[in-house]
Amino acid sequence: MIRTHRKLAAAVSLSSLMLLAACGPAGGPPGGFPPPPVSVITTEARDVPVSLEYTGQTAGFREIEVRARVNGILLKRNYREGAGVKQGDSLFTIDPAPFQLAQARAAADLGVAEARLAQAQRELARLKPVFEAKAVSQKEYDDAVSAERVARAETESVRARLNEAKLNLEWTRVEAPISGIASRAQVSEGALVSGPSVLLTTVTQTDPMYVIFGVSDRDTLALRNDVEAGRVKLPADGKLKATVKLSDGSEYKRGGAVNFIDVRINTQTGTTETRAEFPNPNSVLRAGEFVRVTLSGAVRPNVIVVPQRAVLDGPGGKFVYVVNAESKAEPRPVEPGAWIADGWIINGGLKPGERVIVDGMSKIFAPGTPVTVVDPAPKGGPGQAPGKPAAPAEKQS
Repeated sequence: MIRTHRKLAAAVSLSSLMLLAACGPAGGPPGGFPPPPVSVITTEARDVPVSLEYTGQTAGFREIEVRARVNGILLKRNYREGAGVKQGDSLFTIDPAPFQLAQARAAADLGVAEARLAQAQRELARLKPVFEAKAVSQKEYDDAVSAERVARAETESVRARLNEAKLNLEWTRVEAPISGIASRAQVSEGALVSGPSVLLTTVTQTDPMYVIFGVSDRDTLALRNDVEAGRVKLPADGKLKATVKLSDGSEYKRGGAVNFIDVRINTQTGTTETRAEFPNPNSVLRAGEFVRVTLSGAVRPNVIVVPQRAVLDGPGGKFVYVVNAESKAEPRPVEPGAWIADGWIINGGLKPGERVIVDGMSKIFAPGTPVTVVDPAPKGGPGQAPGKPAAPAEKQS
């Protein structure tokens, strides 16, 4: 009987101890477990550069179509296709024979006209003193004056035809209008060229080089609103800098700048045509290739940045966990803005100096859960104050 009472007392004591263990210390996590460890960053306000990336296409600084100014047979191509040419170099030769004959005929007509003019001038000079002596009639003198003027006008007309013939003869030598790279010939030797209606080739000036890209209406409005609200500060000269990545992922070594923004919006694409200019002395950039252009130079002054993994979704929107003065996890609604690298820019909800939890949130079962702050997140994370390296980050559940 005594042994039975002892067993009953021992069972009651054991049950009491298990109940106390299950209840845990007042204010602690359920089950009596210690506060979960978390990693935090300390928020700080700093200037963050604005970076915008778009797909663009290169275009020559000037792209000129080469066309003949006269009709004729194309005798010869005088350049190597795809090679560089200088302004004034001969690209094509059109048969000059007909234009040489026209020039010779105009020169002969000019000789006749000048002879007639000289005769009319002599006649007028002979009649003038006679007329002053009133030895000839007024009509005879007026006829001589008119004849001299008509001869002079005919001479000027023929001289103009001669100059035209010389100009047409010069135009049989089709020259490069600018210095650049000449493309392939569109017409072969022996073909009849009907003046400016026929494209012979094109010459592209590749230094400097343009990169043309479209900025979406959404990005334009967002940037404008941020500038007006003071959330973005543009460069002092108002020109955004630009860099280019080529199709193989390599970065073009020379930087450029935006020099044109269209005031119109393309109704088909909903974008605004924008253009950046890049020096291209070694012809690394070629006209027509697709590139990635990145704009920089603007900054977001005094903003707070937190890692993307620290921002959670809740019924009321996005929020983060902040470790308050009592070392408890406090949910804080935030207003995230733009992304930069792997961080969120926080437009509202946080102040500098607050501790935001970035790792260990899977063990926070309810708001107000006590936590233990361990090593800070690794140095160099978005918006993080300096600290010693931390243990590997824990995945969120």
